[in-house]
Amino acid sequence: MKSHTSDRIKIPPGFWAGLRQLGIQAHDVARKAQLPLTIINGPVVTNAQYLAIWQAYSDLIGDTAEGIIKLVTVFETAQYPPTVLATYHARDYRDALNRMARYKQLCPPESLRIIEDGENCTIELEWLVTEQSGPPLLVGITLAILLELGRRGTGQPLTARLVEFAHSMGDVQALESYFGCRIRVGAECNRLTLHRKDLDRPFVSYNEELLEILTPVLDQSLDEQQLSRSNTEMVKWIMKRSLTGGRPDIEAIAKEMGMSDRTLQRRLTDENTNFKQLLAQARHEQAREYLADPSLDIKEVAFLIGYEDQNSFYRAFRQWEGDTPANWRAEHIGTNSIY
Repeated sequence: MKSHTSDRIKIPPGFWAGLRQLGIQAHDVARKAQLPLTIINGPVVTNAQYLAIWQAYSDLIGDTAEGIIKLVTVFETAQYPPTVLATYHARDYRDALNRMARYKQLCPPESLRIIEDGENCTIELEWLVTEQSGPPLLVGITLAILLELGRRGTGQPLTARLVEFAHSMGDVQALESYFGCRIRVGAECNRLTLHRKDLDRPFVSYNEELLEILTPVLDQSLDEQQLSRSNTEMVKWIMKRSLTGGRPDIEAIAKEMGMSDRTLQRRLTDENTNFKQLLAQARHEQAREYLADPSLDIKEVAFLIGYEDQNSFYRAFRQWEGDTPANWRAEHIGTNSIY
């Protein structure tokens, strides 16, 4: 969802330093990405430029798995930006992961969703810019950093329980050796599953004084960013995360936004909309995006946007587009339009 991000992403200088350690020069990455050399020293890039840089690194390194493991292990903790550095000085692994998920909101285009259940802790990667998912290498880097965080913070050779990737990741055996678990490719989402008991492990790198300096600054930046977003944007973004297999209700979304459902209704009215209208818009936008993916059949699309039966989806889509999903797909599939 483009409106949810500022389309301005900071690339830490340590990224380019890490590439140099691997024998890859920054100017080669810029040329491969077809970007001006000024991006190397520039403070920020756009979402599209950010993804192009990662794709260029992936192309230059060759095997996706090799690119993931080499960069994650060679990257020095001190080179991370404050949003990530703060996590390495957390009290324990759970505190570090929660900080990572929270401050990831300051570093689009990906976000993290943490779920603790039974013996497992699963962390799902989601893209804030839904029209533009990142290259597989960036997905792998993001999940590998989460495990690397636990290993460096605790000083222990932690392993994962399971790692799932939506796309091909190159040398799977190398990844299994790095993560210490089975790698599943072709999954419905990108997800890291950890041993929940490991979350209680204390960090040897815990630094209370440094956190007292970094946390207020990062929290203030996050609060300012969230205040700059309209309630309409926030509701639609949360809806899109919650549509699959059901209909999100206003009480649950209001709770996630830290307010009562009556307060949320009032704020949406102030922005000249309502919950029902936003739900229809979210479903419509997601339907167009999913229908543009030929790997999904129409029954799956209906489920993914919260319809229990295909006929209800057909009726809604006719109201939105004046045509059936199948006809719309036949007309639009293969075009370069972004929906």
